Amino acid sequence: MSLAESEYTVLRHTIASRGTARITLLPVTLIGWALVAGTLALLGNNPGMSLFSLAVLAGGFEAIHAMHVGVERIGRYLQVFYEGSADVPRWETTAMAIGPALPGGGVDPLFSVIFTLATLLNVMAAVVPGPTRLELSVIGLMHGAFLVRLARARWAATRQRALDLESYRAVKMRMSNGKD
Repeated sequence: MSLAESEYTVLRHTIASRGTARITLLPVTLIGWALVAGTLALLGNNPGMSLFSLAVLAGGFEAIHAMHVGVERIGRYLQVFYEGSADVPRWETTAMAIGPALPGGGVDPLFSVIFTLATLLNVMAAVVPGPTRLELSVIGLMHGAFLVRLARARWAATRQRALDLESYRAVKMRMSNGKD
């Protein structure tokens, strides 16, 4: 097996394993969040404690987001540097071509709707004990910041494939012109 064949095989395997890990991480994150939120609710009525369960949500989301970004970048790399040869399957090119045409808009690879709903539940649990104005401000600010992060990440994810594809094409062009 040549170095190129080995690289292609390893990168396709990386895409598959990270895709599985990303999907597995969602329920693990939600279970962890529910356990932390439930434990904190049982221990007392300190609204500020909701920031601990928010941190679990944020950490899980960031891990899922990082895996998604990495998988997409690897996919664009394979698309630009490998799919031009006749003996390599054109999975990435084909998937990218049909993706936007899927009925219903496709899938949400970041699970942003689920994370948004969990965040809203988390903030509701913090409001029930009756926080002070300062507590409410901090809790609201932190939850709001995470919701903004979710929205920005989802927006960026919708544009990532096209941007990465263009970037890799530019790199390949520079390399073929002997500039790198």
